[in-house]
Amino acid sequence: AILMDLEPGTMDSVRAGPFGQLFRPDNFVFGQTGAGNNWAKGHYTEGAELIDSVLDVVRKEAEGCDCLQGFQITHSLGGGTGSGMGTLLISKIREEYPDRIMATFSVMPSPKVSDTVVEPYNATLSVHQLVENADEVMCIDNEALYDICFRTLKLTTPTYGDLNHLVSAALSGITCCLRFPGQLNSDLRKLAVNLIPFPRLHFFMTGFAPLTSRGSQQYRALTVPELTQQMFDAKNMMCASDPRHGRYLTASAMFRGRMSSKEVDEQMLNVQNKNSSYFVEWIPNNIKSSICDIPPK
Repeated sequence: AILMDLEPGTMDSVRAGPFGQLFRPDNFVFGQTGAGNNWAKGHYTEGAELIDSVLDVVRKEAEGCDCLQGFQITHSLGGGTGSGMGTLLISKIREEYPDRIMATFSVMPSPKVSDTVVEPYNATLSVHQLVENADEVMCIDNEALYDICFRTLKLTTPTYGDLNHLVSAALSGITCCLRFPGQLNSDLRKLAVNLIPFPRLHFFMTGFAPLTSRGSQQYRALTVPELTQQMFDAKNMMCASDPRHGRYLTASAMFRGRMSSKEVDEQMLNVQNKNSSYFVEWIPNNIKSSICDIPPK
């Protein structure tokens, strides 16, 4: 992992925290000024000054790979650094590694959970860049994550740690097939091939099941039908939009744990047949499934 920011504060707390030892010290790249929630500062001035040192670290990491699948970028679109410098990094990596997959996990601003007044501007400028330069964008927003913490996990005062726990579970689920053995494997490229009907339509909603809070374990094993039902439920979506008000172009179901692939296929057919009005008719068989044998911890 490479961590970049335009101010040293957050990096220092990561380095001093319990996971500080996980990262190579050279992989912390930071400026001193901050972007002040200003997209242009992140994209054109402060960010542009720092970007070369970030790209050096990226090259170093990429050269250490046997087979580079692609890049995963986690950033927010509301501030200045994540949106401005994040999209600058994406376009630079795109120039240098045009045939590698660029997947981003982008935290969208939402009116109910708003930090700053300029979030809509920063997000609008960033989305333009993401449409052009990213291959797949997982849309996440804090409003949906807070809702999951309040409603489903019954947490009265959720912290950023609780929100990050939810996102990290989804993040690790998307790449689990690359890291563990499975009966039906998937990777970032297969995901893109199966989910994207037109190149610019690559903004995905992420749903996750079963939802558990930090430190708690799932006490009973869920069946494939239960998981499938939860996975497509609006309450399990990580961005605050109701899928019942639109139609799915495509979907991808990634299962983890020991289960029969026949049962998974049956459930996916079942979802399509029962809810056919929610799937567009011009893409047949539009649910892709994959199974990874190692369940999440």
